[in-house]
Amino acid sequence: MGVFENPAKKQAYGFPQTIRSMNHVLEPSCTDWPWQASQLRCDARFQRPCSPTPLAQPHWVAHNDVLRAALGLPPDIWTSERVLHALTGNLVLSGSQPQASVYSGHQFGVWAGQLGDGRAISLGEISTPHGTQDIQLKGAGPTPYSRRGDGRAVLRSSIREFLASEAMQGLNIPTTRALCISGSPTPVYREEVETAAVVTRVAPSFIRFGHFEHFAAHGELDALQDLADHVIQQHFDQALSESNRYAALLQAVVAQTAQLMAHWQSVGFCHGVMNTDNMSILGLTLDYGPFQFMDAFDANHICNHSDSQGRYAYARQPQIANWNLYALAQALMPLIRSQDLALHALQHFQIAYPQALDERMGAKLGLTQPQESDRALMQDLMQLLQASRVDYTIFWRRLSHSVAESAHCRLAFEPVRDLFIQRETWDAWQTRYLARLDIEHRPHQAIGAGMLQVNPKFVLRNHLGELAIRRAKSGDFAMIQDLLNVLHTPFDEHAQFESWAGFAPEWASSLDISCSS
Repeated sequence: MGVFENPAKKQAYGFPQTIRSMNHVLEPSCTDWPWQASQLRCDARFQRPCSPTPLAQPHWVAHNDVLRAALGLPPDIWTSERVLHALTGNLVLSGSQPQASVYSGHQFGVWAGQLGDGRAISLGEISTPHGTQDIQLKGAGPTPYSRRGDGRAVLRSSIREFLASEAMQGLNIPTTRALCISGSPTPVYREEVETAAVVTRVAPSFIRFGHFEHFAAHGELDALQDLADHVIQQHFDQALSESNRYAALLQAVVAQTAQLMAHWQSVGFCHGVMNTDNMSILGLTLDYGPFQFMDAFDANHICNHSDSQGRYAYARQPQIANWNLYALAQALMPLIRSQDLALHALQHFQIAYPQALDERMGAKLGLTQPQESDRALMQDLMQLLQASRVDYTIFWRRLSHSVAESAHCRLAFEPVRDLFIQRETWDAWQTRYLARLDIEHRPHQAIGAGMLQVNPKFVLRNHLGELAIRRAKSGDFAMIQDLLNVLHTPFDEHAQFESWAGFAPEWASSLDISCSS
């Protein structure tokens, strides 16, 4: 049994920016969206009709023109009052069928029972040049699964999700996308009174591990099989040729999840709440709550202040992903029926994740010809970063420049050396690293140039998001749009925003990010 990917469909996860004409998809009116029927959406076992709850005085906070173009939507949607109201939840576009889906899940390792879309409402699926995409409003009011909640999102959390989704896209990490944010002066009550906002999210599918857990836990095996068949047909169709398509599905999800974890770890991304209901069946980064891109490197960093036990600490993320995959396998067992096949699929994570991480970290170091000593070289480096609490993103960017300049500058590595407290330990590691680069038999300038394409200059640091939020609360949305533009191309220099690539200010360490974020 192999690991399956559908290249044509997987391309849709990232929405490439090269777009062909959409005359064949959209009518001239910006409110005529190309909705398409979905058998799953018409099945009451999976979805329940749910009308958004209107918000007063809606206004645009931010919009994503790159994604708008990738979806094939016309440029004038941002000038349409009807689109503004539709993406705030105040009216329903013709052809749209708003619904919320049911799922269950394990939260912080404990079975939580039925959950579901508590503040997310899917407007429907549309045809795009890159496959079918689900359009979802987050924060558009209560649903049948809100569990006495208000179904709202606040401006603060909406800005964070909008920017984080697109930051991950810019880093070439599989993710759900964010099309726009609309805001309203309507009050929302959290730790304090805040204003309401709605994020329009986009993905090929928002199906989660928890969807499968729900139907397995309730013994609804026909629904479980129909759901699995739908996912296979739409996203993993190469599994159809296997003798056990459900074991093939599991192994494909294992492979994609392993790749996702390697992506996260390589850029220092902490998700913060890796519950099974927050795990995408497509291997996408899903549900941006208490996330963080690390500043000072700490393998034990906990970004979620609600995570008192550190279950979702940075270093534990791959282990938790593996745990969640076992939960998914347990849900799929009534279909797989063979423990041996399920275990075979699950064991692939132990091979796929280390290989994927080696590839990611090797690229960050400019290594293209793998050697047995590479993993030890990398592990020793991570210990040095930990010991000196070196800024993770700045280290990699400086290292890239130093390698590129080392052929003609004797002191090229001094900016990197300055990051370490015990500089003699860095000196020893640097000697090993330079000897390893010699094995590449490539000019250092070329190696460094390649490293600059995988080691970003910009990530969405907590303090940058916080500054954008503070300005937005006063009615100034310009920083959100500027950040979006920079984060879409984080490997470029963007000299006018140089300060955004600098060290986090001291006050950033006092920012509390919790599940309510």
